[in-house]
Amino acid sequence: MIYGFFKRLTDFILATLALLFLSPLLLPVVLILLLSGEHYVFYLQKRVGRYNKPFDIWKFATMLKASPSMSGGYHTTRRDPRVLPFGRFLRMTKLNELPQLINIIKGDMAIVGPRPLADKTFEPYPEDVKKVIYNIRPGLTGIGSIVFRDEERLLSESGMPPAEFYARHIAPAKGALELWYQQNLSLRTDALLIFLTAWVIIFPDSRLLHRVFRKLPQIKVPGLLWEGETLTTP
Repeated sequence: MIYGFFKRLTDFILATLALLFLSPLLLPVVLILLLSGEHYVFYLQKRVGRYNKPFDIWKFATMLKASPSMSGGYHTTRRDPRVLPFGRFLRMTKLNELPQLINIIKGDMAIVGPRPLADKTFEPYPEDVKKVIYNIRPGLTGIGSIVFRDEERLLSESGMPPAEFYARHIAPAKGALELWYQQNLSLRTDALLIFLTAWVIIFPDSRLLHRVFRKLPQIKVPGLLWEGETLTTP
């Protein structure tokens, strides 16, 4: 109860300050999006939220409006033709996620937590995970986001249909990581995950995660480097 109160208060304060501090950066992004691509700024999509209730997530528009109904569906691969030119930059730098600060201020999301999923990407999760993963607010970042920061590459290089690879390998692994997070909830864990999110953007090949958290669950996903080992066969 006390942890939840301080987490929500901290999230609200930090998200509000971040939105104000980053506004000089966000305003040019808004202008570029208005003048390029399909001329729309925000992409709102239904996602699974706390207690598995849906909410509208905010993102900067990076893909064609019709993307969900096109080849690839809800899974984006590297060099995906549905991604707009400026959208590639936004996705690479993670700037496309910053409008979710609005979701955090509203209380839909937290700064740290399991990523909110669309129904199509939530369905493959193991049943025991689906029952509890959103007992806490979904997050802007989290352990699953850090480990699978290059998910587009994994989907592109798997040699399998993206939806099948995601269901068979990524969903179970992310589920195990998010259960670990719930078992280790603390403001210290959140602070370390926020730091590591920024760290891996700057140093994408860093192994610092494993030095900071030494008891992460063992996961095996083809193409993912995990504690010095890469699994190469599906």
